[in-house]
Amino acid sequence: MAQITEAVYTRGVLKLAADLDLREQQRVRVIVEPIEESRGDRDAAVARLKAGIASMRFFSKGPLPTREQLHDRV
Repeated sequence: MAQITEAVYTRGVLKLAADLDLREQQRVRVIVEPIEESRGDRDAAVARLKAGIASMRFFSKGPLPTREQLHDRV
């Protein structure tokens, strides 16, 4: 049975977007076909990322440590 999923190639490794229904050590045939992204897709993804970052709220109780306190290695 053929299964189709997407993957991202990072540092020499293909990272699958979904698990495959395979047993351990099962041999498979892999055909790689690049998915071309349009400029609009990238722009929309960057816009979603920036909106997500802008909506994040980070809170700290009390004053933040100084650089010297963070790097104190006594």
